Amino acid sequence: MWIWLSLGSGSTALGCDSATSGRFLGARPAQGNGYGGTGAGERVRGCAVTLRLMQIVSALFVENFELRQAPGPSTRIDITGAMFSMAAPSPVPLTISPHLVALISCAPDEPGTGIFEVIFRKGMGEDAEQVARNVSPFTVDPGKFTYRLVKGELDFAEYGQIFAHCRIGQGPWHLVPFTLLPPV
Repeated sequence: MWIWLSLGSGSTALGCDSATSGRFLGARPAQGNGYGGTGAGERVRGCAVTLRLMQIVSALFVENFELRQAPGPSTRIDITGAMFSMAAPSPVPLTISPHLVALISCAPDEPGTGIFEVIFRKGMGEDAEQVARNVSPFTVDPGKFTYRLVKGELDFAEYGQIFAHCRIGQGPWHLVPFTLLPPV
């Protein structure tokens, strides 16, 4: 079952499978006129729908991250060296400290407080081996954006891939891959 929610200038479909105890199926852009929807958090034929009003807009590994003012008032974000892999500076075993930046959006009617959690794992699953973890509270003005900058201390015994599992509170995980390559 797909229900339609009007979100700002467009609509979004949230799906659930009421035949399997209300399992959430995901979201997709609305098609057609988008009528027949319900508000976030309401129950639709046995399906609980929760719409996250504080969300991770983007998360990636970077070399440098700077904020600057622009006319409006408006803020510009200068990101350089965005990466999903890097050559190791020396042979393994070694420890590297890549910077992960996450951009977080807060809806106008949210209180603006949250907990940002990052778990670096050796795989995509929640049961994959944990390499490092960071948990930090944050505040953001309602209707605005904020960022979280996390410096991971990651031990690599061999070349390969890790995933930064990021979330706000108990929300859904946002995965960011990072691969350590052999030295050049």
